[in-house]
Amino acid sequence: MTKLTILARGALGALAVATGLAGSAGAEDYTWPRLMVIGTPGTTTGSFASTNGWAPVMQKETGTTVRIVPEDSELQRYRRLVERRNIQVTSVAAAMMRFQIEGIDAFAATQPAAMRILWHHNDTPWGFVVAGESEIRTMDDLKKGGVRVAEGAFASTMATAVRKALPAYLGLDPETASDTLNFVPLSSYGANCRSVTEGKADVAYCAPISSVLSEMEGAPGGIRWLDMPAAETEAWAGFLQYRPMLVPSKITLGVESARGVEGMTSNYLYAVPADAEEDFAYNMAKWFNESFAAYKDTHALAARMSLEQFRAYLERSPLPVHDGVVRYLSEIGAWSEADEARNQAAVAKMDAWVTARQAALDEAKEKGVKIDAADPDFMAIYKAHTEGLEGFRSLL
Repeated sequence: MTKLTILARGALGALAVATGLAGSAGAEDYTWPRLMVIGTPGTTTGSFASTNGWAPVMQKETGTTVRIVPEDSELQRYRRLVERRNIQVTSVAAAMMRFQIEGIDAFAATQPAAMRILWHHNDTPWGFVVAGESEIRTMDDLKKGGVRVAEGAFASTMATAVRKALPAYLGLDPETASDTLNFVPLSSYGANCRSVTEGKADVAYCAPISSVLSEMEGAPGGIRWLDMPAAETEAWAGFLQYRPMLVPSKITLGVESARGVEGMTSNYLYAVPADAEEDFAYNMAKWFNESFAAYKDTHALAARMSLEQFRAYLERSPLPVHDGVVRYLSEIGAWSEADEARNQAAVAKMDAWVTARQAALDEAKEKGVKIDAADPDFMAIYKAHTEGLEGFRSLL
């Protein structure tokens, strides 16, 4: 056990009192919190809708009041979880957890905090969508020049996907991509996707499971998705250089127009701070598994929350699982020595990032440097402390 983990557990008692998540060691007499606040992306997302699907079932079975808080800003949702502590669980993309832990883009100036997986939420398909009547038929057509690309300015992962990963896929230099592609900043996920049917952009990066895509598919002219064949290994190598937590895959979920198209998968997780109370994590994992039959039909994505889906994800996850969840999985024979070895490596990697980033913040404060991702002096300090650290990447 690392010193950082020991210190984190030392704060456990205070956290339990503050959040009301204290419980007993056994599941049989566990006292559920009076209120559980879960943060999700905005109201037009599958994450928000599916969480609202299973939450009433949990509320009925456990007696806890489950409140779902939609927050489109990934930065603000993270701060509410680890700084303000007014949400206890977050629905977050594995790719976004990488941004949060490594301090990528705006997250460089946030308080670093070790995170842990609580359960698998969904394996969200993603792709690039255009209006049904668009002249853009293939990804190569994006290189013709003057194409307007929607840029989800509300989330670093969304912006990176189009500002850096997309140009790399197309063989364009990310730094000069704006000479070929015209980026259109949008302030919310819904606006980002709707931009192609509203004529504000020619192509957008979206998840076909989102309710807004159903709306768009029903618009005059409909929508189409651009194929990104897994066989295009050179193109994908470029894309994954900037979005290493994604997996090339055929889309099988979501709106009819997307099914069968080759795109990518981004896994969404329910996550908690590493110092979340162990009995809480244990009983959440137990409930997710044992009550699966009761909530799996509440939303299409809820069906992706099975133990089998969670296990499949763990085979390629570079992120650590909470101790309470490990305890539960071990009890039911769903945790192996190989899992434990991977998990300990993931914990060590995350601790290294948290320690390095905290040291960068401390140095900046000592030197009176403004802690801002846009400040070159601060970023120089950040880079000096994090240089050489291995980044998180899916285990393929």
